[in-house]
Amino acid sequence: MPSPFSNYCFVWGAILAYLGMAGTTSIAAESSLLSVSQPHMGTIVRIVADYDDVEKFQKATNEAFQRIREIEQICSDYRSDSEVLQLSAKSPTTTPQRVSDDLWNVLVEAQSVNQQSHGAFDVTLGPLTKEWRRFRRRSEFDAERIEAARPAVGAKHLTLDEKQQSVSLGVANMRIDLGGIAKGYAIDAALNTLTRNGITRALVDAGGDIAASDAPRGELGWKVGISGLNPKDPPILVSHLANGAVATSGDAYQFLEHNGKRYSHILDPRTGYGVEHRATVTVFATNATLADAWASALTVLGPDQAGEALQKQPAVATWMEVLVDEKPVSWTSPNLGAWLKAHMAEAE
Repeated sequence: MPSPFSNYCFVWGAILAYLGMAGTTSIAAESSLLSVSQPHMGTIVRIVADYDDVEKFQKATNEAFQRIREIEQICSDYRSDSEVLQLSAKSPTTTPQRVSDDLWNVLVEAQSVNQQSHGAFDVTLGPLTKEWRRFRRRSEFDAERIEAARPAVGAKHLTLDEKQQSVSLGVANMRIDLGGIAKGYAIDAALNTLTRNGITRALVDAGGDIAASDAPRGELGWKVGISGLNPKDPPILVSHLANGAVATSGDAYQFLEHNGKRYSHILDPRTGYGVEHRATVTVFATNATLADAWASALTVLGPDQAGEALQKQPAVATWMEVLVDEKPVSWTSPNLGAWLKAHMAEAE
């Protein structure tokens, strides 16, 4: 299948959401677009809706932001009192630990993606995440510290008991890091809150990770752009998104260079090291939880392994670009064109 991105070989993959609508059969009235932003999860979360009642919009968005705060408190890797870090502190657990609905849902999805990605996504990599943050902060590198952390890493050490909704941590010093999936889960929760409040034409954008419900009136979808090598430049490609999600992963800003090698902040749980290939990955999925997790997984896998991992994932589509011999090489999943078409509204 010809790639819809084949004419855009220099695409970095940053995701931008646009409020301006493309002309289809009609244009949603400017006054019907309501927007509000708040800082959460280390970024700015923006909610936009095609809705006419300002008071109901405010009530619904207040509830949506409250859901994000709740999930952040449960899943944060930076708050010592978060549920996930309190759970990690009990490793190895002597008895299964019952967890909240939100933490359970995230861990179940994480373990599923771990299996489907052949271990490229693994939320037990927290001990390694902690070490690599230290390396980047101090501009240093210590292979011995990596090897010392690795015995505490591995999805096989994380056991989920569905009947009891409980979690067991099998080895000492485990530290669960939900940074590659919790933001997507929070985006989905916020969008679901809006829908329950009757706001069905909405978009939630958390630092470029996006989920959208129905398209604005008269539109094919919410305009979503993929920028070029410089994320500050205007987007190279603009598509439309309805009832779907998109996330991006890349190493343009966070990396460590040591002895001529560049290590991404995105870690390969199978090796303990940051991804060495320069890559940007854009993932489209039915929800932001999947998009967020698969963006990390596919960054680790790269185009050589991504195809096999996605063969049984019709809900996920991707475009990625990897630098090979300092030249950008693009790759798309075979289902990308069909996925984009399926998640575009019918013209009115």
